[in-house]
Amino acid sequence: MWAASVLTIFPEMFPGPLGLSLAGKALANGVWALNTIDIRDYATDRHRSVDDTPAGGGPGMVMKADVLARAIDAAGDGRPRLLMSPRGVPLTQARVAALAEGPGVVAVCGRFEGIDERVIEARGLQEVSVGDYVLSGGEIAAMALIDACVRLLPGVMGAEASAGEESFAAGLLEYPQYTRPQVFEGRPIPQVLLSGDHAKVAAFRRAEAERLTRERRPDLWTARPAKPEKTTG
Repeated sequence: MWAASVLTIFPEMFPGPLGLSLAGKALANGVWALNTIDIRDYATDRHRSVDDTPAGGGPGMVMKADVLARAIDAAGDGRPRLLMSPRGVPLTQARVAALAEGPGVVAVCGRFEGIDERVIEARGLQEVSVGDYVLSGGEIAAMALIDACVRLLPGVMGAEASAGEESFAAGLLEYPQYTRPQVFEGRPIPQVLLSGDHAKVAAFRRAEAERLTRERRPDLWTARPAKPEKTTG
């Protein structure tokens, strides 16, 4: 079973959205498991302190290495240990797919000004970012990562083939979708989608996916592998 352990000082935030929709149904059916670990349970003082002032001075507080290390050790070994961090490697669909094929994840949710660098090194934490912005803590980022993984687990999505046509699956953004009514506020569904010609529909969708990718994500477009040149014999 794919299992996610989330280390946080706010365990009451979970399962949250992960308990609803596809992820929630899969959780209830035992397709995957979710375990929350309260970092404060591994503090040793009566105040259950998890943070202290930063060495060298500066604003805010820093999560303590010794407390967090004990919490990480309690999560067990064998799964990737991920630290949700804005300075981490950007999360991609390819990374999500690789994580979904493994045994699960241990997601560490930082707070305050960050966590002691020594525990990152000592416990081999892989820093992962869900975007170039800063959140109040890692919990929402962990939810996004876990949801992205869970929906790829076998049997979670209603139509298995749909995953291959979503954004990023082929290095492209997803093509536009339409449904009834056939005309909405004077805007009709593109006629090709009503033609019944599967080849033309596929070509239209591919062209639209390429157009959107060029316009909105030129970084993805330029990173795509070049098409092999046709040869004649």
